[in-house]
Parts: sequence; structure tokens; C-alpha cells
Amino acid sequence: QVQLLESGGGLVQTGGSLRLSCAASGFTFSSYWMYWVRQAPGKGLEWVSAIRFGGDRTYYADSVKGRFTISRDNAKRTVYLQMSRLQPGDTAVYYCNGKILRRDYWGQGTQVTVSS
Repeated sequence: QVQLLESGGGLVQTGGSLRLSCAASGFTFSSYWMYWVRQAPGKGLEWVSAIRFGGDRTYYADSVKGRFTISRDNAKRTVYLQMSRLQPGDTAVYYCNGKILRRDYWGQGTQVTVSS
């Protein structure tokens, strides 16, 4: 079955960096776009970034553009989100998302907390 497992979250000070990872299994990883989505406390889901199956195209929300970098390693079946210059507004649970055979799949999420 499809599984997405995020890791790498934690507590960081303003201006710091973190790298999130999402390990995928149960589907042909290299054939699908992958996404990062976040949910801040008391707010709805916010799309953060997307990467094409070959890794050659990436997209970002305006709120993270220039600070976050999405990448993937298809051999390792893993997608990454490198986050730099973190701000308190980036505090959220970060989810890995894939749309596999017309179904949405989500990981369990990883908490990122940015202290001021």
C-alpha cells in the first residue's frame, strides 16, 4: 500500500534552517509529482511546493519562494524540502502529499516550530 513517511521537523530559531524528508513506498515514485503542504495552528491547509516526477520542474507558494527548495531522489524514493531563513510564520505541521492513481495520499506530518 502507499505510504509516505515524513521526518526532519523540529524546533529552530528565526533565521535557521531545517531539511524535511519524505520516504515513499508502495507505488512507482518516479512517475508522480510530489507536494509539500502545511497547516499552521488554527488554520487550514496551505500548499507549499511541488516537484515534477523527473525533478526538472518545481513550484513554490509566494510565501516560501526564495527560502525553500524542493528536491527529490527517485533512486531513494524520497522527496525533500530544504527550508532556510525560517520565520515564526512558518510554524506548522508539514505534510508530504502524492496524488496516486487519482487518490490523495498523505503522510502523518512533521512539526516545524520556529521561535522568535
